[in-house]
Amino acid sequence: MRQYGPISRNDSAFEEHTLAAAQRAGVTPILFEHPRLQDVLNSFRGDSERLRSVILTGTAGDGKTHLCRQVWELLGGDANRWKSDSSYLSLTLQSGTTVHVIRDLSAWVPLQGDNWTLEETNLLELFCRAMFGEQCSDCFLIAANDGQLIESWRRLPHTPDVLRARELFENLLVEDRQEEAGVRLWFFNLSRGSSAELLDRALVAFLGHDGWQACFTGESAQRPAFNAASPILHNYELLCSSLVQKRLRDLFELCDFNGLHIPIREILALLANAVLGHPDCKDRLMLPADVAKVIENMTVAKASAYSNLFGGNLTDARRDSIGVFNYLDRFRIGHETTNRIDNLLIFGEVDEELRPYFDRFLTSDAFYGADQTYRAAQNQYVEGAEEDESKSTAFLQMLIAQRRALFFKIPEAEADELHLWDLTVFRYAGEYLNEVVRVLQSSGRIDRGILGRLVRGLNRVFVGMLVTSDRELCLGTNLHSASARVSRIYEDIVSVTPRLGERVEIVWNSNMPTLSVALSRDITCAFPLNLVRYEFLSRVAEGALPGSFSKECYEDVLSFKSRILTALARRREEDGNGDPTVLEFRLLMLDDNGNPIPETIEVAYTPDVAPAPLLNDNLQPISPPGDVA
Repeated sequence: MRQYGPISRNDSAFEEHTLAAAQRAGVTPILFEHPRLQDVLNSFRGDSERLRSVILTGTAGDGKTHLCRQVWELLGGDANRWKSDSSYLSLTLQSGTTVHVIRDLSAWVPLQGDNWTLEETNLLELFCRAMFGEQCSDCFLIAANDGQLIESWRRLPHTPDVLRARELFENLLVEDRQEEAGVRLWFFNLSRGSSAELLDRALVAFLGHDGWQACFTGESAQRPAFNAASPILHNYELLCSSLVQKRLRDLFELCDFNGLHIPIREILALLANAVLGHPDCKDRLMLPADVAKVIENMTVAKASAYSNLFGGNLTDARRDSIGVFNYLDRFRIGHETTNRIDNLLIFGEVDEELRPYFDRFLTSDAFYGADQTYRAAQNQYVEGAEEDESKSTAFLQMLIAQRRALFFKIPEAEADELHLWDLTVFRYAGEYLNEVVRVLQSSGRIDRGILGRLVRGLNRVFVGMLVTSDRELCLGTNLHSASARVSRIYEDIVSVTPRLGERVEIVWNSNMPTLSVALSRDITCAFPLNLVRYEFLSRVAEGALPGSFSKECYEDVLSFKSRILTALARRREEDGNGDPTVLEFRLLMLDDNGNPIPETIEVAYTPDVAPAPLLNDNLQPISPPGDVA
């Protein structure tokens, strides 16, 4: 299992390494069906009219090579031929169709600067003709990372079919589409799949592997590595816990809705690290022989799965270099806290109100709770040991580990009471998942209070003032720019509740919660609500400054405002509104309750009258420059 963990290896040959390790150990690899397997298989089955080529793209670790191998074997390909060093294989189906498999495009095409061979050029040109032609005697299965795919077609000789194929690939990638009408191709970008779904499948395969039973039963169960005192066994049991799985899945879902994809390879690295992680062992992963020493040295707490899930056992550099640990660390679990949580962890044992929580979450946890080391450091800290920086630092690190543990220990029934999501930097993440994402997925309606808060946040960014109104979307500009921080020129309002085609609502669009602003029945602007944007608008609505968040998020909202103003101009043009002889300004003011009040200023003018002459300092007429005249 250590081969799956975050150890140094040749990532491009990951599948070969894990298969070899499984063969040496005499066990089966960790296997599960890829969500795209049946879609790919169906592309090569059926009559000739339904056959299509398939491109599998995505980031490293998405399982492209493994998926190609599964398809190869299920189509009748020889498993021994797959073990060859060649990146290209082919087989003929019973229908007579030849399936060409390029399992690693980067290994098939020549290196940068080298010339293409006739075989390489002819094969890829055949692929282009198979996509665009009417006959389908040849089909292709090609695995390539995003950049490799476009770069390979850029380097091919520029025939019409090659140029057409490259443009097609670029469009499918940018527009996130799987097909083009009239083209015999399925384009599967595995990086667009759900990381949470991959986690579900990986957990079942990982925890259900029959090798665990061989470790934890029979004579093996008497060994220190696998008996009741072993952190390996306890970490495995923690991963089997429904609450731990739910919290981990919640984090993966939030990553999905934040545009952070976690590939299969990194999911397996996370699970292996959760069970085996320990900072004092070689590669920071335990071997069976290490467990007795870990117990003897009383460093079992350092093997906590709660910390290992965030890469707490790894070096900073190694943790930052692996996407899944980097993404999970962005939640800042362990570093974010509340006064109540820290009072529970530091003073809970002597506080009458907090004692039941302390006993349940720390005292009862014989592995990763309040052990002798924790209590000693706690007493020193409480009694003034903060003057000794080394002792204070050690206890603060223990607090980080205990906050992480609480995130996985607090039951759902007490999540609101103990403000579970305040243990993360995204305080509204739980609401986002439970009351927005899952409500929309079940075709429900979003609570009016949530919509109102988001509208209030938009209003405060749109006009740059503390607007309290949440029933109308207020649009303001500035004399210099529509994206100015303070916009005092009132443009219009959009009713949140439906009125004459206007409405503001949260809908499900392209697998994402989306804030939809309709100015009429035909004019609508959409703003995808990822987790960061949802948190940003909610915090601003509650009084936080936009500058407290990333500049990118703030500018995203201003860009949305610009699109609404453009749509507003289009609506006015279609409606024919506006008097050409009256120039009207409306200054935006706020009443004592923070409600916007427009104050109208009108300037009458006649467009056809020549402008007044320019005057010098002595009030004498002067001739303007040619371009001004």
